[in-house]
Amino acid sequence: MGSVSNLLTYLLLFSGTMTAVLVVLVIYGNALDSREDEEIYLNKTEEKVMAGDQPALVGRMNRLARVIVVFAVISGIALVASAGVWVYIGLYKS
Repeated sequence: MGSVSNLLTYLLLFSGTMTAVLVVLVIYGNALDSREDEEIYLNKTEEKVMAGDQPALVGRMNRLARVIVVFAVISGIALVASAGVWVYIGLYKS
């Protein structure tokens, strides 16, 4: 039974780590999103000079959204696996 308890411990640590990384990524994504929401009105000449980093910011946000989804799925799977091991320990504890 000790190895199953160790498995639960490792799964909970892994799940906590993935969730912490997910929270940091979401906070970072919100910080990028607040920069993207800033609107400036430029004429055609100013647009060429000043608005060059906006497409790069949108591309970075799109990549970050995919990474956030991956971490959310991994975190969810780890939580479900932890719950399954916890139920198994509860049912078959001697």
